[in-house]
Amino acid sequence: MQSYIHAVGQKPLVGVTVGGVLDAAANCWPDGEALVVAHQQIRWTWAELRDEARCFAQGLIALGLNPGERIGIVAPNRFEWVVAQFGTAYAGLILVNINPAYRVTEFEYALKKSGCCALLMAREHKSSNYLEMLRQVSPGLANNRSGAREASRLPDLRLVVLFDEAQVDEARAEGCMSYSEVLQHANDESLERLNSIDATLDFDDPINIQFTSGTTGTPKAATLTHHNIVNNAYMSADIMNFSERDRLCIPVPMYHCFGMVLGTLLCATHGATIVFPSAGFDAAAVLREVENERCTALHGVPTMFIAELDEPDFAERDLTSLRTGIMAGAPCPAELMRRVMTDMHLPEITIGYGMTETGPLSTQTSVDDPEDLRVTTVGRVLPHTEIKIINEAGRIVPRGTPGELCTRGYCVMPFYWGDEERTKREIDAAHWIKSGDLATLGDAGYVRIVGRIKDMIIRGGENIYPREIEEFLYSHPKIDEVEVFGVPDEKYGEEVAAWIKLQAGEAASPEEIREFCKGQIAHFKIPRFIKFVDEFPMTVTGKVKKFVMRECMAEELGLELESA
Repeated sequence: MQSYIHAVGQKPLVGVTVGGVLDAAANCWPDGEALVVAHQQIRWTWAELRDEARCFAQGLIALGLNPGERIGIVAPNRFEWVVAQFGTAYAGLILVNINPAYRVTEFEYALKKSGCCALLMAREHKSSNYLEMLRQVSPGLANNRSGAREASRLPDLRLVVLFDEAQVDEARAEGCMSYSEVLQHANDESLERLNSIDATLDFDDPINIQFTSGTTGTPKAATLTHHNIVNNAYMSADIMNFSERDRLCIPVPMYHCFGMVLGTLLCATHGATIVFPSAGFDAAAVLREVENERCTALHGVPTMFIAELDEPDFAERDLTSLRTGIMAGAPCPAELMRRVMTDMHLPEITIGYGMTETGPLSTQTSVDDPEDLRVTTVGRVLPHTEIKIINEAGRIVPRGTPGELCTRGYCVMPFYWGDEERTKREIDAAHWIKSGDLATLGDAGYVRIVGRIKDMIIRGGENIYPREIEEFLYSHPKIDEVEVFGVPDEKYGEEVAAWIKLQAGEAASPEEIREFCKGQIAHFKIPRFIKFVDEFPMTVTGKVKKFVMRECMAEELGLELESA
């Protein structure tokens, strides 16, 4: 048998928009609890969430935003994120997710690449001050806040909305508008315009841009449609047997597909309650809110589940309401899965696999799969989706033979924003997209991930491509050559390491290099381990042998490499 499979699916695909999903939820369960945000004391029904999102959409329309324009968002998990997710969809705007950990260089790139005309943001989060970052890239921000700005580095930006109401005075002084002011702009004219826009929206329209690290040094702007993410949310919810009786705790960030597709949108498809335990990940808050809100489901990357299991008061928490959820975003160790299933009372926890470009899931384990398959595989292909596993020549390999996993179907994005060349390179003429992962397909249809073709580093669920970090480090005046790779780490799965060759006559310290990175690239991309070398191990054809560097670094640090 060939390593090809197509899951037909018992239910047809749905042809609705993201806004249509919220409308349906509000019609079916108007008084059902939709959104609980512990740190903001928010508790809304589906009807209330729908009304808030539509009012926000009206305000954006009244402020001059038009369908098809891009609107960025940079913020941790909070109620405004959910309102923005659905409100921008109602208005026909394309929401651009910006990683809250981004620093100035990445922040500016994301806004410019997508051509954002508006930006929704928190004032700050953890060590990031977004207002200060905006000042650096748009010094003319205060000029004519609701009209065209003279911002040479961000020429398209003309509206900035600050979520933090406590900072409203500062927001006005900086030329921003507060979240509540947007709502106040809603009027009869904008309502009429909103209804008119609704009649023109198509489920194949782009609705969301998410940035994924690129091998060429710049993030890739994956562009997803309503059809991509709505159906992926429906399929995954069905696999977990979701209903309006479920309550999902979402500690994963909203800027990822994990949070906004498999989290909030998934809940909306089946009327389940969305629960945000905290703005950023906090293991203690997760356990507290699972108990307080009697959550039935919990999502997370492996490191999150590890942190929750290691909480000092873990044994004192009542987690018996839990039954299911998704572990994804990084390789899921079998032993961790078993602990989560027993110690965390998650007997129906599932593993999901995919990529941002597939909106995001291609495969998922089922709640009733045998334990061995649930902890050692990433499940079977989702309904209405095809996968194949190919060799280096592009030919499908026999069952059980390792090769590169490829996906085709409704879930595959149409293109990378503003990058036709990269789109053609990543998605072939038959609309297959390669994953870069080595996998096997068993006779029963279960997929096992056995390795990675690309040198991507996965640190705590964050996908990091070395080339992007290398390109940035090359801007350091003392650096002649640099190679970045991953080494094993017990907590995060992998950590970033760098070998650096300095310019002749120069001297530097690891601390100097890391300081150079701070504030310019995300903290999780800053190399933890740095070694200065005179040369790199090379092949006879002149290619750097990163696997040799990885082995040397692991030996020096006393780390154990996984077997191939």
